[in-house]
Amino acid sequence: MYLKGPLSRWKCNARFTILRKVDQNDRLDAIDRRIVRELQRDAGLSHAALAERVGASAASVWRRVRALEKDGVLGKSVRLADAEALGRAVNVLCQVRMTKQTMEARSDFEEFIRSREEIVECYAMSGEWDYLLRIAVRDVADYDRFIMRGVLAHPSVASAASNFALRQVKYTTEIPV
Repeated sequence: MYLKGPLSRWKCNARFTILRKVDQNDRLDAIDRRIVRELQRDAGLSHAALAERVGASAASVWRRVRALEKDGVLGKSVRLADAEALGRAVNVLCQVRMTKQTMEARSDFEEFIRSREEIVECYAMSGEWDYLLRIAVRDVADYDRFIMRGVLAHPSVASAASNFALRQVKYTTEIPV
């Protein structure tokens, strides 16, 4: 049973009489799922080409894409660049431990992270390490300069451990739908 009004995003489970937030996937039909899959593979598809691939009209696909964007299912469209062609083929995974766990220290460090173009991904972690960074650099010397003058020089950082990727086995930006 689905509720109406301000609770429309909640589903009532009659068997247990509990409310839970409706999962985004509960609201996506088969065509929406196909649209999301296709756009994750090629965001440059025209609405006509996309409509042909998902089996719907171009007008319907246009409306659905706009709704998926409005609901936050689809984000901005980007082109993926080849790191090797841009001279940034060395991937380093760097684990960072903070000196203190205050909101101010974390906020300051995260601002630093956002300001550094070498850091292409950053995750706040649970467990032994506080952050995991993926850093794209030219070579080992470039990374040495970056880690010594950047990350380890930051006042909120206690220590870091680095692992160099030997090769990329799998890389995708596609989220299973």
